Amino acid sequence: MTERQTLKIGITGGIGSGKSFVCTQLARRGITVYDCDSAAKRIMRSSAAVRTALTRLIGPETYTGDGLLNKAAVAAYLLASPQNARAIDAIVHPAVAADFLQSGNDWMECAILFESGFDRLVDRVVVVTAPEDVRIRRVMERDGIAREKALEWMARQWPQDEVRRRADYEIVNDGVADIGRQIDELIIKLK
Repeated sequence: MTERQTLKIGITGGIGSGKSFVCTQLARRGITVYDCDSAAKRIMRSSAAVRTALTRLIGPETYTGDGLLNKAAVAAYLLASPQNARAIDAIVHPAVAADFLQSGNDWMECAILFESGFDRLVDRVVVVTAPEDVRIRRVMERDGIAREKALEWMARQWPQDEVRRRADYEIVNDGVADIGRQIDELIIKLK
C-alpha cells in the first residue's frame, strides 16, 4: 500500500458480543465507524432505487401511504423463507456496500460481514467475542426478550468460532478483559 492509502477495517461479531460498545470506544479515540445496520435502514427509507426494487419484490405494502418503511411487512416477507431473505439482501447489500465505499470511512461495523460478502470490502477483520452466556444475558436485557428468543436469534448467525477463525484480530468483550487496552493494542498493530 502507498502512504496515502489506509487500511479498511471491518468489525464483526455475533449478537450480544458488544460490537457497538467497541465502536463507541473507537469513536472516543477519534475513529469513525460506518454502521452497516443503520445505513441499511437509512437506504431502505431514502433510496428511490431501493424503494422501487423492494416494492416490486414484496408488494405495495412495503411502504405505508406516507412513505415510511412498513417494518412488519418487510420482516414477515424476510422471515417467510431463506430465499426471501436472499432476495432482500440482493437489493439492500449492494446499496450499502456502495454507500460505505463512498462514505470516506475506513472502519465498518457489520454483524454479518462474512455472510454478506462485505469482508471483500475491507483489508482486515476484527471480531468482537464474548462467552455465550454473557451474550444471551446482554440480548435478553437489551431487548427485553426471553432466553429462547435470544438463542433463536443467535442460531441465525454464524457460529462465533467460525467467525473468529476467519478474522485477523479478536477483541474479547467478556466483561472482565480490558477493552481499552485491547483496542489500543489493535490500533498500534494496524499502523
